[in-house]
Amino acid sequence: MSKHWLASAEARRVPVALGVMVGLAALALAPVSAQTPAKTVAAKPAASAKAYKAPRTPWGDPDLQGTYSNAFENGTPMERPQQFEGRRIEDVKGDELLEIKKAAHEQALIGVGGGLHAPDFFWQTYYELEKGAQAWLVVDPPDGKIPTVTPEGRQRAVARAEARRNSGRGAADSYEDRSLYDRCITRGLPGSMMPAIYGSHYDITQGPGYVAIRYEMIHETRVIPLSAGPHVGTKIRTYMGDARGHWEGDTLVVETANFKIPYQGSSEDLRLIEKFTRYAPGRVGWSVTVNDPKTWVRPWTFSMPLTMDADAPVLEYGCHEGNYGLANILKGGRADDKKYEEFRKLGFNIRPPEISTAAEGEDR
Repeated sequence: MSKHWLASAEARRVPVALGVMVGLAALALAPVSAQTPAKTVAAKPAASAKAYKAPRTPWGDPDLQGTYSNAFENGTPMERPQQFEGRRIEDVKGDELLEIKKAAHEQALIGVGGGLHAPDFFWQTYYELEKGAQAWLVVDPPDGKIPTVTPEGRQRAVARAEARRNSGRGAADSYEDRSLYDRCITRGLPGSMMPAIYGSHYDITQGPGYVAIRYEMIHETRVIPLSAGPHVGTKIRTYMGDARGHWEGDTLVVETANFKIPYQGSSEDLRLIEKFTRYAPGRVGWSVTVNDPKTWVRPWTFSMPLTMDADAPVLEYGCHEGNYGLANILKGGRADDKKYEEFRKLGFNIRPPEISTAAEGEDR
């Protein structure tokens, strides 16, 4: 993550909520459409939250607006750890959960120390992982595990790896060999909603017929129309997909399809169904159901809470300006090329070590 640190949490604060609202107002003039999402499973809020009544916008929709963070869940594993086998996510709470989160907090501080990611104590002071609310993220299936990959999904993974090996290209021959995240282009979806070392804030802005979510990291904005109708044609694909939303009571349900890039090896048929529910003051429950029959044997759902943080507006994400990591990866690749060419001249057939093409956070 060193490539971004100059552009990160202590750099530049440029709130642009007004600009988002202007964009929403302009979009309200254009016809859009949506499609009814499939049935999903969402995390259940605490029983005490049942009495909570979400505030309303002037036009009557549940009001989700504000700046939120998921930073407390940084370090929370996606799947249920082996130590909790046979237990439900709601059973791990109180002092037991606090101890788990304290351990995650300490491990995270070790992981970002030493000046590799940023100067010591650049952002460690703001880590508060002991406030995390969950021991893991997958809530369905009940075993907390991502379902088995289908034979077709495994075949695609093998084919991708083989095509990469046969391409004759290294992992850092060019910037085009690196991930879109490394190149400051996108984290995709749901990656853009997942916690990372920094940049874990989101701004939700609403207008009549629309909801916009602005992400701090990479600085993308999703504009979600709220109306009935089909998605755009399957030939039109984007990094964040084509979103359509509607309200089910106090819950915003968003179905997104037509992704340009896969999520965890998904196919072109991937559909994500998100649910946003404001279940307590300053808290929104967010869940995602991953549905792709060509990749997994059944749909699966993960969730986490988003915590309102009015004191931390979304920052400008000057990623390209601070992206020393990408330049240094390429410089290191050229240095390796030179070194291993010298080895070959001496008669040693030694291959350079494999450089991962996945940036931190891309596996979630």
